[in-house]
Amino acid sequence: MFELITNANLFAPESLGIRHVLVCAGKIAYIGKQLPQLDDALEVNVTNLDGARLVPGLIDAHTHLTGGGGEAGPSTRVPPLALSQITSAGVTSVIGLLGTDDLTRSPQNLLSQVMGLREEGLSAWCYTGGYHVPVTTLTGSVRSDIVNLEPVIGVGEVAISDHRSSQPTLDEILRLASEAHVAGLMTGKAGIVHFHLGDGKRGLELIRDSLSRSEIPPRVFNPTHVNRNKDLFEEACELSTRGCNVDLTAFPADSSDHGWSAEDAVERYLGQGYDLSRLTISSDGGGCLPDFNEQGELVKMGFASCAAMADCVKSLLDRGLSEQTVLPLMTSNVATLLKLAKKGRIMTGFDADLVVLDQSNHIDSVMARGVWQVKNNKQLVSGLFEP
Repeated sequence: MFELITNANLFAPESLGIRHVLVCAGKIAYIGKQLPQLDDALEVNVTNLDGARLVPGLIDAHTHLTGGGGEAGPSTRVPPLALSQITSAGVTSVIGLLGTDDLTRSPQNLLSQVMGLREEGLSAWCYTGGYHVPVTTLTGSVRSDIVNLEPVIGVGEVAISDHRSSQPTLDEILRLASEAHVAGLMTGKAGIVHFHLGDGKRGLELIRDSLSRSEIPPRVFNPTHVNRNKDLFEEACELSTRGCNVDLTAFPADSSDHGWSAEDAVERYLGQGYDLSRLTISSDGGGCLPDFNEQGELVKMGFASCAAMADCVKSLLDRGLSEQTVLPLMTSNVATLLKLAKKGRIMTGFDADLVVLDQSNHIDSVMARGVWQVKNNKQLVSGLFEP
């Protein structure tokens, strides 16, 4: 089956105007102003967008694919994410990870979930390890996991400045970063350490010290949740000037009392003139959003969803930011950092991961690896165990 998408207002993510796009075998085979000439014997499914925007599929680089939570007892463990929970948000590529619970949820569970989502048509990878140091691995070391297991691209989310962390030392962080970096060199993978940031007063101190005390490239150190409080965000902005990529979390509106929403953070980041290519946004989908008091006691609990990605795109566009500004934060910037070949852009030879936006900036249709997962707001493909 060939998929021909006509009259698309194409953002690749840069604006290319009205284009026709031909998809074959999960890849983008043609992009042009002229309709491709196809033999009548070929089976071609045609979708006329009538000028609607066609953008790259979103890449969610922080998802708890096996479920998060458990911080208010076993009943608060979040179930594994289902396919439609991801694709309905416009997400066509995910990076799975473990968080607080890297004991009852194992790297083996995570790797199996990644492979299952791949079978269902999604592009998926994962990190090894979790919150705690020494990290839990599949083959005995971070370097071995990244080198020997194709879906594993780095280590994370390693917790710092958080009462739930293992309180890692500078030497432990440097050892992890060294293992990840060398493994990345050996494989061409990202080879990064993805850091969970809590509300601790030390903030990004460990990462700053790592940059000052070692020869490890700044790109290896990738902090997330940096908009969770305002002081941390200012630290993160400064850290980006040293060559680190920093990740915002698309927190729900009622969970950012002490920090900035992703939308506010983007506007502040841009307003201060920082390098936009160093900024990304992820959802924390499937993870818990606990609020603790000063004694580390749980006050309230919320849960994150991949839908935050779609909500964030809409909100940023509704504020008047251009598609060329907004889309890279969840597409090309992420693909570049994570070295995901053929992802994050609409280009000939790239994977056919595409999203159609309607006039109200909502997700209308989603194609993953050449297959329509969502079409005209209807979920066409669901996971095996979904209702």
